Amino acid sequence: MKLLTKTTRYYVLLAVALFALGAGALYVGLNWALRGEVDEQLLAQRQQLLTAQTLPRPNLLLSDSLSVSRVPLPGGLHDAARFDPAGQTMVPYRELSFPVVRHGTTVWVTLGISLLETDDLLGVVLTVMLSILGLLLGSLVLLNQWLARWLWAPFWHTLRALRTYDLQQRGPLVLPATPIDEFSALNHTLSRMSARLAADYERLKEFTENAAHETQTPLAIMQAQLEQLVQDDSLRPASAVLVGELYGATRRLSRLHQALTLLSKIENQQFVQAVPVRLDQVLAAKAQQLEDLAAARAITLHVAVTGVPLLTMHPGLADSLVRNLLQNAVKHSLAGSRIEVALGPAMLTVANAGPVVEGDPARFFERFRKHQAASDSPGLGLAIVQQICQYYGFTLRYDFAAAGAIHTLRVGFPAVGEAA
Repeated sequence: MKLLTKTTRYYVLLAVALFALGAGALYVGLNWALRGEVDEQLLAQRQQLLTAQTLPRPNLLLSDSLSVSRVPLPGGLHDAARFDPAGQTMVPYRELSFPVVRHGTTVWVTLGISLLETDDLLGVVLTVMLSILGLLLGSLVLLNQWLARWLWAPFWHTLRALRTYDLQQRGPLVLPATPIDEFSALNHTLSRMSARLAADYERLKEFTENAAHETQTPLAIMQAQLEQLVQDDSLRPASAVLVGELYGATRRLSRLHQALTLLSKIENQQFVQAVPVRLDQVLAAKAQQLEDLAAARAITLHVAVTGVPLLTMHPGLADSLVRNLLQNAVKHSLAGSRIEVALGPAMLTVANAGPVVEGDPARFFERFRKHQAASDSPGLGLAIVQQICQYYGFTLRYDFAAAGAIHTLRVGFPAVGEAA
């Protein structure tokens, strides 16, 4: 619900409550005042009648009616209803009954005044009050619509600008000045904040690119030189072992550097290029590349494709997503086991038999978290998978079934259709 609509709703509720209370109070007050006036007239007429020598005829009194009865009646003021022959309706009356002694005889006199005019007056007052309430509510609705279109127009303009703002393709957010102080302060604050974000983004992007370039080159040189030393037959066995360990450490450092650089680029949203991707083709290519690694551990990699999701993403991220899922399964599967890979129009599932884990398996999405602490893996594969899924709005779930120690990773794709 919009803020202005919710505010107007409270105003309307308050106005309705106050008008209902005011109308009730006015009705009660007018009714009390009018009936008091009628009662005063009846009491005055009674006094006039009591001081008269004879009972006057009804048309000589100010009252609407006068009746005399020799049958005792309840005395005092009370309400009554009388039938009106002219209108064929029951008319409300205010009556006053009292005894009168004339010539040693007691008779009961009843004076009455019609309350029809009083009720009509109260009806007019209530009609006016309800009409004013209706006009007020209608005015509030019209005012709310007008304010939403004109007074809040700068706010909606700012909101549209924020929704379409792209940090990678634009500089600081430029918002026009408005005559409303609150919206002007908001636009000024957002412009300053976007300027700082743009500057920080450019510095971080530049640092990431420089770090990737400056560290990758020495690592590549070190790897090349260590490969030459490993192949040198003149090295003594002890030296060859040390060189081999250095070469392995350098390769792990290179993989760690590549993984961290990829994570940084994903978090900075530097993969803006997106094209239609056939995930079944990517899956087939990655499975073929891992055949030798799987065969070395007697692991069978079974891929079943029942449908191809219609995805638009960066080819490099699609490749990294599938590669890290399959590598994780191959590296942590038990020797001689089977990896089941299923691709459908809405989900990619990778299931493998691995070591038993305790606790929440989702903790392996954390950076540098490993199944085995002694593994030479940097522990960033699933963290990269999680970042890619968050980047494209995919769902990611890690389940562990104790029966058979089956680890299952599921990547759910949005309902965007199926590729032909």
